[in-house]
Amino acid sequence: MYSFSSETIAHLGPLNISNTILATLFADAILLTCVLILYRNIRLIPNLLQNITEIVIETFYSITESVAAKRAPIIFPYFMSFFLFILIANWSSLIPGFGSIGFFEDKHFVPILRGSTSDLNTTLGLALISAFATHMLAIKITGIREYLSRYFSFNPINLFIGILELVSEVTKIISLSFRLFGNIFAGEVVLLTTASIFAFILPVPFLLLEIIVGLVQALVFAMLTMTFMAVLTTPHKEVKTHGASEGG
Repeated sequence: MYSFSSETIAHLGPLNISNTILATLFADAILLTCVLILYRNIRLIPNLLQNITEIVIETFYSITESVAAKRAPIIFPYFMSFFLFILIANWSSLIPGFGSIGFFEDKHFVPILRGSTSDLNTTLGLALISAFATHMLAIKITGIREYLSRYFSFNPINLFIGILELVSEVTKIISLSFRLFGNIFAGEVVLLTTASIFAFILPVPFLLLEIIVGLVQALVFAMLTMTFMAVLTTPHKEVKTHGASEGG
């Protein structure tokens, strides 16, 4: 039976090392290795890998620029980092051996590696980092006074709206974490179930589907983070000026 929570593989003093932590480190290692390979092979005349990387970066940067405008240089690194890490974490969990190689403990099978984004702790951590970075950028760009005016005001109506905004910030964290966790966890359960019944042929369509799901979920998480950052880093004066120009 597939466990809802991650399993402990080893202990490092008081810390428990779970299989999803190992999978996270594995995804980090893949990402860092790719970065080092690209860094050491940058050429004036790009090779295939450099060409693909430049196309992806230019495409994502243009998307960020269309949403965040002049704030794109600040927001883009967060957008791209979330996308790449989540994509690698999602796709690496589809490598043969993830979830199937392990040991038995008290008649319960414990996989050595399990997809990191199939653990709610990981997705919640990503959502909290996204929220923290978003609010820190908002304070840095708009200033503390402008930032606080979004949520607190002496005007009762604006204060009520500000309270709703604070509630929405909490729901953003919940929705980001549970959306990613739910889709990846459900996909892994389906793959393991079909693979345990039919070892060949039948799991292939589900595997292809999970490749698409992994890409879509990484893109959704990163796009939402980028949109939240673009909205919160937009000063009220800029919004009013833009609205007035459209109205004119």
